[in-house]
Amino acid sequence: MSRTTRAKPPLSGRAQKRVVILGLPPVDSLDVTGPAEVFAFANKLHRSDDKPYILELVGVGADLRLESCTGIALMAHKTLQQERDESAAIDTLIVVSGWEAQDQLDEAAIDWIRTRSENIRRVCSICVGAFALAKAGLLNGRRATTHWRMTRSLAERYPLVQVDPNPIWVKDGNVYTSAGVSAGIDLALALVSEDLGDGFAMEVAKNLVLFLRRPGGQAQFSVALQSQHVSGSTLDELCVWINEHLTSELTVEILADRLSTSVRTLIRLFQRELQTTPAKYVENVRLEAACRSIELGVRSMEEVARRSGYQSVDVLRKAFIRRLGVSPKEYVHRFSPISD
Repeated sequence: MSRTTRAKPPLSGRAQKRVVILGLPPVDSLDVTGPAEVFAFANKLHRSDDKPYILELVGVGADLRLESCTGIALMAHKTLQQERDESAAIDTLIVVSGWEAQDQLDEAAIDWIRTRSENIRRVCSICVGAFALAKAGLLNGRRATTHWRMTRSLAERYPLVQVDPNPIWVKDGNVYTSAGVSAGIDLALALVSEDLGDGFAMEVAKNLVLFLRRPGGQAQFSVALQSQHVSGSTLDELCVWINEHLTSELTVEILADRLSTSVRTLIRLFQRELQTTPAKYVENVRLEAACRSIELGVRSMEEVARRSGYQSVDVLRKAFIRRLGVSPKEYVHRFSPISD
């Protein structure tokens, strides 16, 4: 059991926000319960009697039973038909589904999402839920993501969607999409941060015993893990060596010499096996190392730059802004570990 701590109430006197999680079965249960726990803890930590959120789970079946991929059924608050009949205002809609549901999305639910979204402040999806938003036309012309294993399928089925396979969640206008499982929790924390402030969202994360809140721009899996994904890659040992020598000079000539090959061959190997260039790979590893240093509590930007192989704090800052859209100091403020 986690120890519940209290945060100052930043929303006293404001109207409650109704959050509806729409489950398209069979759902991945954590895609439902993870975000739900975030909003529930936000209510629990709020000192005022007027809790910030009204949270409801809506299923599309004839009854309240909502099937999950694990075989453990969830119980919805309402059916979609009941939601239609009542037509209460929705502040945030979160559409969730499971891997087995992408080819059998409920047409009536898709029509309801398409129509109802016009009067909803934020429309979100978790994992396969992005397919429902895409089918409803809400992602046309928008940048979006889903679980990395599903991004190619999403892009092929819905060519008008600008699918980005890398980030854990994406915001484009008032539409939010995320990868699956734990990424849904990160997205929910970001929504709470928008509503109640970053400090309050950090307090929620602390009570959920999360190591840190991950920004949307963070990759779904690490650069090192990506390099290991290619079975029998000739670059395996070189990639490990790069990670262990970030403070060294890592020019393409040095890397080619390390692999005992020509520069041209090295570039071809990186392109074929990792779909990138040696220079971009090194930059990605260094940026990831810098983020990790910050997340582990390093506060000196000079030290962060030194550990990750950047020549100066200015070079580090430019890399952060170019790749993540925030400066290192902003990253510290928004995504640092939660202190007692």
